[in-house]
Amino acid sequence: MLFPRRNSNCTTNFDWQYVLNHSPKISRANRYFHAIPPIAQSSCHAIRFLIIRRRSVNYSQLFQDTSMSSQHHITGLHHVTTVAGNPQKNIDFYAGILGLRFIKQTVNFDSPDVYHLYYGDYEGNPGTIMTSFPFGDIHQGKRGAGQATATQFSASASSIDYWAERLQRFGILSTRSTRFGEEVLSFVDYDGLGLEITGTDADKRAGYHGELVEHEHSLKGFYGITLNVATDSPTLRLLTDYMNHTVTHQENGRTRLRAATDSGVEYIDLVEDRTQRGLGGNGTVHHIAFRTPDDESQEEIREILLSVGYHPTPIIDRQYFHSIYFREPNGILFEIATNPPGFTTDEAIELLGTELQLPAWHEPKRQMIQQLLEPITTKHLTNDYR
Repeated sequence: MLFPRRNSNCTTNFDWQYVLNHSPKISRANRYFHAIPPIAQSSCHAIRFLIIRRRSVNYSQLFQDTSMSSQHHITGLHHVTTVAGNPQKNIDFYAGILGLRFIKQTVNFDSPDVYHLYYGDYEGNPGTIMTSFPFGDIHQGKRGAGQATATQFSASASSIDYWAERLQRFGILSTRSTRFGEEVLSFVDYDGLGLEITGTDADKRAGYHGELVEHEHSLKGFYGITLNVATDSPTLRLLTDYMNHTVTHQENGRTRLRAATDSGVEYIDLVEDRTQRGLGGNGTVHHIAFRTPDDESQEEIREILLSVGYHPTPIIDRQYFHSIYFREPNGILFEIATNPPGFTTDEAIELLGTELQLPAWHEPKRQMIQQLLEPITTKHLTNDYR
């Protein structure tokens, strides 16, 4: 079970002193799975998305009206959130080996004894943001149908050799392949999460020019994400009819779609997989978030999803963006997140990621939360990962 059980009257509070006294006897995973922390300014209905069971979708209703268009509501990927193990190893991999900027250290707002770590380009622009929930002691997940199985970054077409050599230098095995005429480097992070780097000159974004990766080889942002699905047609219908995606390529059982993005990439690849059902846990994607321009466009796409039989949550304030969540027909958790307000709401841009940031409703518990969190640092990265 990957989410807490919902109390029937929604009054269950997180017993901070009990957790503090018994930690680490109670695993973070169990605390997250079996308690509902208070969610400030949210009603009971606003935490519907935390329940693991999949809402039934009325497919006859879903496919009745194909005329409804969500013009300009979805403009690409916003972020990808993963389930991880050790938080320091997570930082070492993404900010160290991959050279992404560590842009935010905060907590899982719904389980604030667990970090929420963010990586991206210099400003933390949507479409570049990789995030992790490092639970530490959670069980290992298994890739399969009903999961996002590979998160793809883009780099210059001439950079694949550089990245193969860099990964090898840090003990990361990788394999090469060609997909839709472009070279792809596949590997996994320290937790077993599937990752890829695609060499392309179509992506004009600058990427993050930090100290660890040579500028011409820096990762530019998301190239796309692979969704393994038992049946691709209902997910394809959702993306094309209601989420502004169009099919661009089909090859070897893989269907590629893209929204109208400024980056020119940010693809969704659908792969039918009838071998096994995926199991959530360490080394898996928790959810993928699509971006929408603003609150108005988010409200409009939410109404569209409701009208065709989906069950999106109410809009939830995530401090750096506003979010709705729902499950697509194969069970993958989708989020739609707004571009604003961004990551400089609580830190100056030059200081992003340097201090633990908490939302206002958790700030009174800062000292207690910090006692529950494992210390992390980025001070060694320049020496160890250059």
